[in-house]
Order: sequence, then structure tokens, then C-alpha cells
Amino acid sequence: MSGYTVTPVAGERVLGRTVRTAREWLPAVAVLVLGLALWEGLVAALHVQRFLLPPPSDIIRTFFDERDVLWHAGWYTFKEALGGFAIGCSAGVLFAVLVGRFRLLRTAIMPYAIAANAIPIIAFAPITNQWFGLLNPLSKMVIAAVLCFFPVFVNTLRGLTSVHPSSIELMHSYAATERTIFRRVRFPNSLPYLFAALKVASVLAMIGAVVGEYFGGSQEALGVQIRNSAALFAFETAWAAILVASLLGIGFYLAIALVERLTMDWHPSARAAE
Repeated sequence: MSGYTVTPVAGERVLGRTVRTAREWLPAVAVLVLGLALWEGLVAALHVQRFLLPPPSDIIRTFFDERDVLWHAGWYTFKEALGGFAIGCSAGVLFAVLVGRFRLLRTAIMPYAIAANAIPIIAFAPITNQWFGLLNPLSKMVIAAVLCFFPVFVNTLRGLTSVHPSSIELMHSYAATERTIFRRVRFPNSLPYLFAALKVASVLAMIGAVVGEYFGGSQEALGVQIRNSAALFAFETAWAAILVASLLGIGFYLAIALVERLTMDWHPSARAAE
């Protein structure tokens, strides 16, 4: 029996991965519980006024009491964020491919990509409302798209252009065309960079949609709910709406991470992480 090598079965590998994931998340959960307990205790001990900072218990109670309205508003805003995510990420990947393929475009496009990232979204939101209409979801999608574009563009471009020269030389020795090199070498190399950017963009999309709604939009929108609740001194409702936005952003991020894990098992970076 000593001459045989025992390999773990698939179930054992999945169990081991689950245990490692639980261990990785345990510190974050502990910090969350400790932070909420500290928040609750300090608000009560220091007699902090509710308009400055409501206690977590009141926020959570409001979250459950008004869950139907809040989740409806959250879904409305999430659809705007999802549309902006799709527009911004698609544009980012497209421009990265063009710039990576035609190097002369880099000097022509990069300044504008940097300028798009430097746009103050708070100042840009009223402009898009005027362009597309205050109640048009497209005005919020554009804001989310602008936020998503730059990280996806830069990361994808880096992945496409950071291929080891020996890999390119090997493909040239096989008389491979540029299209083949892109499909077989550059694109697979860019996937870890792309997924890293998509995870960042998933959170930015939600932020962009809420910021856009804060300057006007449908009464169903989450940003409008936050603004109106704060104006009416219903701060527990405002914080509960912020909690919904946070949960949706986290869920969106985890969905991208799940897609990455399901589709990247073949990549060396995924095997190295195990």
C-alpha cells in the first residue's frame, strides 16, 4: 500500500474548500458583530441623538418593518445599476481590446479614459438627468457606466498587454496569427484582471445608481427614498435603505466572484490559490 498515492475525492476537496472559505470569513463576521455591539453601546452610553446616528437595533427593526417598500425600491435601483454595469463594462472591454490590438490608439484614447475617471460624479449626475430626463432610468445607468468603465478598461488592457514575451515568441514560432495569439494567449491571460475589475465595478455600479437618484428620479428609487427619509427626519428608514443598497452591492459582488470561481478552475491563478 505504501506504493500508492491517495488523492482526495471531489467531495473532500469541496469540503476542504468550504472549510477554508469559512475560516477566511470568520474574522470579518467577528468584526461585524463587534462593530455593531460597539455602535449600539456607544450610542446608548453617549446619548447620541437619533438624527446623528440611530442605534443598529432601530435600523434593523425598521429594515424588517418596511422590508416590502425597501426591497421594491432596491430592486428598482439594482436594475439601473445592472444596466450601467453592462454598458460600462462592455465599453471598457471593447476599448481595451482595441487599444491592446492597435497600439497607436493608446495615446489617442488613454487621455479620455483618464478624463472619464476624473469626472466628479456628484456634479455629473444633474447633467445626465437633464440629458436623458429626470425619470428616465438611462440617466442613472450612464452614471453607473462611467464609474464602471475605467477600472474594467485599465485592468483588461493590463491583462492583454502583460503577456510574457516568451509566450508570444512561441506562438510566432508556430506561425500563429495575431487573432490566434489574442484568442489563445492574450485573452486567457487577461481573465483574472478582468474579473478583478468586474468585482470592483459591481460595487461602483450600485453607488453610481444611488448617487444619480439622489439628485432626482422616480419615487420608487432607493436613492430618492434615502433623500426623502432624511428630509422627513426618518433617519432609521434612511439607514435601512442604505443597508438595502449595501446588501445588494455585496450580493452583486459575490455573484461575480461565484461566476469567476465556476469559470476559472482551469486557469493557473485559480489552481495556485487552492
